[in-house]
Amino acid sequence: MRSGRFLNTLSGRFLLLTIAFVMLAEVLIFVPSIARFRQDYLQLRLEKSQIASLALLATPDEMIGPELTTELLANAEVFNVVLRRDEVRQLVLNSPLPQPIYGTYDLRMAGAYELIRDAMDVLIDPETRVIRVIGQPTRNAGELIEITLQTDGLRKAMLDYGFRILILSAVISIFTAGLLFLAVQRLLVVPIRRVVRHMQAYADAPEDGTRIIAPTTNVAELRDAEESLQTLQTQLTGSLRQKERLAQLGGAVAKISHDLRNILTTAQLFADRLENSDDPVVARSAPKLIASIRRAVSLTESTLAFGKAEEHPPILARFPLIRLAEDVVEAEGLSATTEPACLIDMAPSLMIRADQDQLFRVLSNLIRNARQAIEATGKPGTIELSGGEDDSHWCIRLGDTGPGLPPKAREHLFTAFTGGARKGGTGLGLAIAAELVRGHGGTLELVRSDGEGSEFLIRLPKSAPAEPLA
Repeated sequence: MRSGRFLNTLSGRFLLLTIAFVMLAEVLIFVPSIARFRQDYLQLRLEKSQIASLALLATPDEMIGPELTTELLANAEVFNVVLRRDEVRQLVLNSPLPQPIYGTYDLRMAGAYELIRDAMDVLIDPETRVIRVIGQPTRNAGELIEITLQTDGLRKAMLDYGFRILILSAVISIFTAGLLFLAVQRLLVVPIRRVVRHMQAYADAPEDGTRIIAPTTNVAELRDAEESLQTLQTQLTGSLRQKERLAQLGGAVAKISHDLRNILTTAQLFADRLENSDDPVVARSAPKLIASIRRAVSLTESTLAFGKAEEHPPILARFPLIRLAEDVVEAEGLSATTEPACLIDMAPSLMIRADQDQLFRVLSNLIRNARQAIEATGKPGTIELSGGEDDSHWCIRLGDTGPGLPPKAREHLFTAFTGGARKGGTGLGLAIAAELVRGHGGTLELVRSDGEGSEFLIRLPKSAPAEPLA
């Protein structure tokens, strides 16, 4: 079990691959080496045979006894020696052949492929053969030399040489694999295990900033991984801390909203009495005051609902969009003559179906953001609110001539606490607006944001009412 587990580790697999690749390299070296050994073996037989033939040629009348001939041939390990000198082919030494000649090999014209092929044939074939070998005499002592010999001695020598090569290859492979194993352990496995330990320790307490990994390795790829993990852990820890603070803030806001709702309800009772005032200014202002208090009460109730992680479904009703737009603009203290100027461009007859209070909050958030963006530049600007419809949707556009949104704000524009474009802002406005529009089954998107300003588009469907948000 332990060996199987080791082989499934990075170290074990790397060790096996190293041994396999080194052995493969040794095999690729072994094949031409064994072919070269065979060529050297046969060349040595040719040289010994040439020396034996020269001993015969040096005797008077070129005659020696049978015993000396046998001894010379046995020393050269051949059966026959033929020399070609001065265009004459001469059988110098001769003895009976135990079997017919199996094949002829000319070492003078053999290439690498032929040498390797012939060497493999000798290793594979266990039968003893008689072969003829032709070569070039040394020191130009003739035109060619030809010998016949058996392959059993050649094959035995080749097997012995190959065995020694394989043993040496195995030793080299094991030694090399061991060194590479230790190198991989130090350079890769140890840093990876360190990263894994940091991940496990961080998973136990992700809020603990002291458990965030600090990059230390010098390997470029591993350092990139450690730096990426450090960034991820830092962001996650910050997000968890923010969520914790948000939860605490949510509890406090819920308590405040509960008390504020009671206060506003009392104020609403007093405001209802103002409608019966004889003062015409008070009589005109009373409905707007009552509407504002009613929206404040609705907002506190929505805050309490938000603390329960839910938003009540929109209460859909038909109403003229221009009336809602004028109320929002007036509530924000803007008009066509203020600075910045706020222009309304929509048909008085345009009727839409939506939750009037929720859409009021959406438009109020968008207009407030646009006004703050323009005021931050210290230059005059314009906010334009327009509306229209097609066969399937009502469309509301809100554009401004502000500086546009920074790239970081556009990246998380509709995410709470991360999409704020204004320094010190929470980023809740657009997140709440997008959620309220989704509750209607519609969409809120940023159409354009550049140096000339920003433009948002609200699309509300004319189809069946949206499902409640959860």
